[in-house]
Amino acid sequence: MKKTLAVLLATAMLFGLVACGSNGGGSSQPEEKTEQIEQTEQGKVFNIYAWNEEFKGFFEKYYTVPEGVTVNWIINPSDGGVYQEKLDEALLNQENASADEKIDLFLAEADYIGKYVNSDYTMDVTSFGYQNADTMYDYTIKAASTDDGVCKGVSFQCCPAAVIYRKSIAKDVLGTDVPEEVQAKIDSWEKFDAVAADAKAKGYYMTASFAETFRAFSNNCTKPWVDENNNLQFDDQITAWMDQTDNYIKNGYTLTAGVWDTEKTNEMFKDGKTMCFFGPAWYYNFCMTNAQDPDNGCVGDWCIVKGPQAYFWGGTWLLAANGSDNTEMLKDIFETFTVNEDVCSKLVENENQYPNNTTVVDKYANDESYGNTSILDGQNDIKVFSELAKDIKWENHTNYDQLLNEGLQNKLQEYYKGSVDKDTAMKNFYNYVKETYANINVPE
Repeated sequence: MKKTLAVLLATAMLFGLVACGSNGGGSSQPEEKTEQIEQTEQGKVFNIYAWNEEFKGFFEKYYTVPEGVTVNWIINPSDGGVYQEKLDEALLNQENASADEKIDLFLAEADYIGKYVNSDYTMDVTSFGYQNADTMYDYTIKAASTDDGVCKGVSFQCCPAAVIYRKSIAKDVLGTDVPEEVQAKIDSWEKFDAVAADAKAKGYYMTASFAETFRAFSNNCTKPWVDENNNLQFDDQITAWMDQTDNYIKNGYTLTAGVWDTEKTNEMFKDGKTMCFFGPAWYYNFCMTNAQDPDNGCVGDWCIVKGPQAYFWGGTWLLAANGSDNTEMLKDIFETFTVNEDVCSKLVENENQYPNNTTVVDKYANDESYGNTSILDGQNDIKVFSELAKDIKWENHTNYDQLLNEGLQNKLQEYYKGSVDKDTAMKNFYNYVKETYANINVPE
């Protein structure tokens, strides 16, 4: 039986859905602390845990480290929960670690942030003088807040996601590549599926991965993966995705590749045959390098639209580790990447990011001269994303989400590739759930 340290820590931490005491809208502001922030001697070593080098790159470009401070990056891959295992091991040892070995800052994703927020391993951001700004997107605050509304971290990005479509293929299949007209033809799943059949008839794929549309469905679930009695449950949105995927594989509308597989990303070269990809702003940098290849890519042959339903995908939150002796630097980092308009603007202009700052977003969304030419055709993607961001929901998340989402996709992929039948694939998924989380009840 697989027993990970992530599960050990999850047992020690308080489980539960993430909630927040803010009043919606587009911002949230906690009550201001009246006590003085105690000034203590600051450490000279700042340790950051992360699962990739995205934030490391932004940090090194746009943050000035205080003189005399050494920054250490401890980076482990997120696949299979490895990052969480390594992080959890360090957090469990945090109290006994020397000052220079203690974690100061660590990163978390939407799929498991609640595990760390609802624990004693993270600090209330106001305890070191940080105040959430009214320019931050409300859901990013909810995600980093405890059940009783104590905020433990911030996100430097907001992640509304879109359908990123290939203009030349859309023109051939739909007779138009104009965003408004394309959107009208795929603004429901019924229409999207019909276009998939038309695309197949012309020799194209609608998507390049069996799991491509998963997040568009899963982020609209109306109930969590696990109910109040620890029973595994399938939301209607998850079963709808499974039904769609069965149909797409059967009819050749998509490939059996995973969302990160080379077979999928190769479809982004100019000789690719896939019309639609699903992703947020960070998707350009992480997943579309083939499209930007100077010899074999297709820069400018892309536009974005909302697609069948609004959703978000991912996001990176910065959490302050309890026990850090670098609280002044923590506050400074949080402010740099959320309220510093110059840095947030550079994230847009230089990094293809969608920042967690509505003032900066509005500046670009309302700028008629602004357009994304690094991957798109000059379309103002910030304007499109800003509309999608209004519909982001933070509901029905659990600490189990990452591994259950990954596990379902991985086991079903074995079926789609022909290794097992569907009944076996589902039995394998249930076995995986029990091996990973012994407390979850699965169907017999």
